[in-house]
Amino acid sequence: MLEFRKYKSLVNEIPVGKQLPDALYIHESAIDVLPKALGKHIAKVIIDLSLEDEEWNIIKFSRRDHKITLLHYPSFFTEAYPALEHSYTIDLEKHSCRKTNYRGSDNPPILHRKETFLKPDHPQVPVFQEITEEGERIGLYEKPRLIGFKKNWERLIRRKGYALDKNGRLIPRCDQRSSEASTPVLSQTIERHRTAIERHKLSAPMQLLARHDYFNGEFSVLDYGCGKGDDLRELEMHGIDVSGWDPVYRAEGRKTRADIVNLGYVINVIEDRTERDQALKDAYAYAQKLLCVSVMIGGEALATQFTPYKDGVITQRNTFQKYFTQSELRSYLETTLEESVVAAGPGLFLVFKDKDEEQLFLSSRQKVRRDWQHLTQKEKRTKPAISTEKLIGKNRFIFENFWQVCLELGRIPANDEFELSADLRRVAGSHKKAFDAWTDLYGDRDFQLAKQSRKEDLRVYFALGLFEKRKPYLHMPESLKRDLKAHFGTYNDALEDATKLLFSVGDTERLESACEESHTRLKCGVLTEGHSFTFHASLVNHLPSILRVYLGCGEQIYGEYESIDLIKIHTQSGKISLMRYTDFVDSLVPELRLRVKIKLHQRDIDFFDYTSGYEPQLLYLKSRYLPENHPGYSQQARFDKKLESLDLFDFSGFGPDRVSFFSELSKNKISLRKLFDPNSSSSTKTIGSG
Repeated sequence: MLEFRKYKSLVNEIPVGKQLPDALYIHESAIDVLPKALGKHIAKVIIDLSLEDEEWNIIKFSRRDHKITLLHYPSFFTEAYPALEHSYTIDLEKHSCRKTNYRGSDNPPILHRKETFLKPDHPQVPVFQEITEEGERIGLYEKPRLIGFKKNWERLIRRKGYALDKNGRLIPRCDQRSSEASTPVLSQTIERHRTAIERHKLSAPMQLLARHDYFNGEFSVLDYGCGKGDDLRELEMHGIDVSGWDPVYRAEGRKTRADIVNLGYVINVIEDRTERDQALKDAYAYAQKLLCVSVMIGGEALATQFTPYKDGVITQRNTFQKYFTQSELRSYLETTLEESVVAAGPGLFLVFKDKDEEQLFLSSRQKVRRDWQHLTQKEKRTKPAISTEKLIGKNRFIFENFWQVCLELGRIPANDEFELSADLRRVAGSHKKAFDAWTDLYGDRDFQLAKQSRKEDLRVYFALGLFEKRKPYLHMPESLKRDLKAHFGTYNDALEDATKLLFSVGDTERLESACEESHTRLKCGVLTEGHSFTFHASLVNHLPSILRVYLGCGEQIYGEYESIDLIKIHTQSGKISLMRYTDFVDSLVPELRLRVKIKLHQRDIDFFDYTSGYEPQLLYLKSRYLPENHPGYSQQARFDKKLESLDLFDFSGFGPDRVSFFSELSKNKISLRKLFDPNSSSSTKTIGSG
């Protein structure tokens, strides 16, 4: 028997074949290059397992397991992308074999880059290389993990505007309106102006900027490609220094430098790649502090509903749309502008020209807004100094405002960080003396809590900077320098601490332990041991640092968890699921509307839209996910208890499907409305359409 260590060593000696991190593949015509001991052992195993008469033409050597697989691709030499018919997986340790048959499958695995399986001097290598180069030219190999099976492969080919001929070779689709390899549609026939829409509230990117206080009057704004100008008019009504330009609706508008430039839903409607790149670069050139870029996000399923054109589609309104994925948009922005970007939401990124502003933005995202007022117990210490008590009593307004700033910062503020500093110093001498006077009278318990909390915020902030692999900043805003000195001492000490925190996220045992601790402390959420922790999105900032970093890594990819209802931390797989429900607040049994899966290892996102084509999935026992102080918790908990007491359903896993749930209630003549409130014929709460 060939022991595993020797087997691995021999596999690593194989000079040809398709080399992957976890496996090596070679065609049967190249078997003579195998190390003699390995070839002899494989031949013996095949005979021992009575496989010598079975058909196969590719052999896979696993690098991580003591296994090989014999694969049969009958059309290896006749089709460009042959399909797998069957395979034999041989466990060399157990001396056993398992056959898998794909003959009846409509979605079998398929083979690419066939030249890599052969010896370099094989006569078919040049032909196979030409096939591979055809696919590379139209971008078929950009995401290798998505193209291993027939349906995904053919869907991708259609999306690129091509089809396969009878031999499996690529040809332009005859039903497409255009492709880069066929007669193009003239760009002037595409009616870009029809993509502009009328808005009755601020657009998503403008709402984001408003949430982060960029419309406080301190910043000027340029809306580059403002469309019909609805955002423009709203900001003008609020006294914001804003200007706008649009090539159709506001051609007379001035393109002028501004602190903030918004490029909202512009680059996704430009069909010419060169012009698209230039629009992005121009908008960035006008930005003094930051550029906000937003596009339409859409997956392959959406794009295939329209006519392919260049790298996008032509819609039914004769407009062009380039549907980006989140990772594709990030890559495009960073490559075109040669700058790092910050994900702010699906299809929404910020590009900071002012790096100090970038640091302030990122650190503020991790600064938890805490209500310290209710924690402060103004119980005087025994025998306080009379002068101290009188001093604070006469100047209570100044001292209370000063104390609130101390709690917000977790440190004593510098003179320019407290608006009433001159008055405070006049009556107390200095900020330090004022701090000592207050703590002498009331103690510093709340301050120590605030200090520790602010340090945790900073640890999370620096850990996420390391995850994002951002370059070290040459200089920092003064406020951040003061935070560093007060809470860590030096920048290097902060980075060392943050590095340990970031690496702890990869420890599944610590991650699971933190989820268990959170579940116990918060007294809510659903914990599935060894798998996941699901909770309401309002609880994010109440989680321990390791979970905040884990979720923060997802936020770096997806953007802010705005409008998300439930969050699931997958403790073993490096994934985060975000769920949005229809009418989550008021519905007793909400219906799933959107699920987003963030894959941290791949730094990518999958979107699953449940608004059409799916039977809505219901969320049962909603109160389990909510904190007790959540609005409507008591009513929801009473309803859930009554629903469970019916003893009609198994609510484990996802619970019953929607049809079965309402059918069973109907069969037992049970009304959810009456179940919610037996003494009332109506209620403001909703129960879905059942």
